[in-house]
Amino acid sequence: MQEVKDLLQILNQPKNVVITSHRNPDGDAVGSSLALRHVLEKKFHSVTVALPSEFPEVLSFLEGSEEILIYDIDKEGVLKAIENADVVFCLDYNSLDRVDKMGEAIAASKAKIVLVDHHLYPDSFAHITISEPEEVSSTCELMYKVFKEADWLSALNVDTLDALLVGIITDTGSFKFSLNAMTLLHTSEIVAQGGDIKYVQDRLNNHEQEKWLKLLGHCLSNRMIIYPDLKSGLIYLSKKDYLDYNIQRGDTEGIVNYLLRLDTVNVAGFITEQPNIVKISLRSKGDFSVQQMASEYYKGGGHRNASGGAIYSSLKHAIALFEEAIEKNKEEILKSY
Repeated sequence: MQEVKDLLQILNQPKNVVITSHRNPDGDAVGSSLALRHVLEKKFHSVTVALPSEFPEVLSFLEGSEEILIYDIDKEGVLKAIENADVVFCLDYNSLDRVDKMGEAIAASKAKIVLVDHHLYPDSFAHITISEPEEVSSTCELMYKVFKEADWLSALNVDTLDALLVGIITDTGSFKFSLNAMTLLHTSEIVAQGGDIKYVQDRLNNHEQEKWLKLLGHCLSNRMIIYPDLKSGLIYLSKKDYLDYNIQRGDTEGIVNYLLRLDTVNVAGFITEQPNIVKISLRSKGDFSVQQMASEYYKGGGHRNASGGAIYSSLKHAIALFEEAIEKNKEEILKSY
């Protein structure tokens, strides 16, 4: 892979490195960032991980997570790190607008920019772009491939391997989607080298707070709409729900996937009313691509079976758009799975 050779040339001597990922960072964003940090520090680089906003508490078990800089909390610290960087990594996002104001600092930086991502249609802002939207499940899986290609596997300790597992597990929904034979092979290699998949699964799935279970019950009992004639389902949350259930960042992660457990649902939507914007997560079974649906109706994107977007509108309008989209794509949805 020529891009990896170019990367090795950039990193041929110790550098100041900043690793960034997207706003509302998930397991793949945090996992890939920390995994890369661990490896680069073993290669004698000075490394800072900087994220636009806070990450879910459930990911705080990852080694090094307590040292991540958050732009929303320490704007000056993040901007100074980017200004002083020799190399800036952009992980798990394909456009600088995904990191908000940090994007302006990255664009103005004199550093070499390296993009490592698995989403479709990356923008052309990086000096080196490593992008495999169709081949890998997650940026963590792609990062593992980069480590192999760079002959860096000897630098992977258990903290690095567990961080990689976090991204693969969360982006595949514990191996339920975005999955192929190579993902399973790479996962087995990570485990064979010391990654503790049992520990990671336990930390991700068995350490929720009581309020999360109450929120899930509310979603399934009071905020779920099933469209049986369209084999689709929707869960939505209002601003009031966020206040009533004290919903924090990461609390709604994975709720959309519960809809796909129904044999009568091929397409699932999860709409949340934020203070200034309405966000949607889309999931699908089989051959129907929600990526096009996210792009056309919600100015978003992603993957065939997992996409998302956001619009400035009312909650009612966002729900109406979802209903319009599934009606328009009825034939494809019905035969997709």
